[in-house]
Amino acid sequence: MFSVDVEDYFHASALADGVRSAGLHTLEHRVCANTRRILGILDDGGVRGTFFVLGWVAERYPELVKEIQASGHEVACHGYSHSVIYEQSPDEFRAETIKAKKLLEDITGEPVLGYRAASFSITDRSLWALEILKDAGFAYDSSIFPVHHDRYGIPDANPVPHILPLQDGRSILEVPMTVARYGGFNMPISGGGYFRLYPYWLSRMAARGANASGRPWVFYVHPWEVDPDQPVLDVKPLSRFRHYNNLHKTESRLRKMLADFRFTSMKSYLSEAGLLSLTAPCDYSHADQIVNQR
Repeated sequence: MFSVDVEDYFHASALADGVRSAGLHTLEHRVCANTRRILGILDDGGVRGTFFVLGWVAERYPELVKEIQASGHEVACHGYSHSVIYEQSPDEFRAETIKAKKLLEDITGEPVLGYRAASFSITDRSLWALEILKDAGFAYDSSIFPVHHDRYGIPDANPVPHILPLQDGRSILEVPMTVARYGGFNMPISGGGYFRLYPYWLSRMAARGANASGRPWVFYVHPWEVDPDQPVLDVKPLSRFRHYNNLHKTESRLRKMLADFRFTSMKSYLSEAGLLSLTAPCDYSHADQIVNQR
């Protein structure tokens, strides 16, 4: 499953201090050009994916959302402001999520089925957000990362697409980010900064390992990751490394990856797997068996 988290470079959590220092109003917007660059790469590779679009972006650039849709990709939701959920109240999260979903549906004229939290911020502290996603009408979530990290992660989470029971007795289809099990811990192999950090051969080997075990590879990238010429903000060394490391290598690695693997959108994969119904309420009674068989 190929996915893109559509946000601008200054939305990234690693640059938060630099954005505050510079002032958001002073920063150049580069999300449209960078997203179109991603669209071109995918078109060259004959790939259709899922674009989790930030409501902030959709509100300012509705024509970009229409271009994504017209190119044959799934439009999904990345929230509105890119605030991490565990620093929001339930009421704040509900209002932002509904606003973003409505923006996208008004632009596309289609239901928005998928959601991914800013910075994968559905953690043990914010599992309550899943019930709000269910209330809002989302069919699936892709926010849980089964790893240890200082900003996100549920290390012991189920690492394959599954039906996740909610505290109120309902359930939601969860599509976690892919990990590889090495030395007793989960190694993130899903893309983003990890795709830039690892040599390409390691990402390819890990992805093939996931496929060999019958698990899908859930890959993600941000538009700003194909933009080595973006402004460099004043942030701490670790944040600078996380955000700017190997930006100049992303596009060439993406093109290699699209030649090495067969990708589709999340909606297409999940519907073909029998996990997601596009025409009727979902029947999840055999969902775990379907995933395990694949």
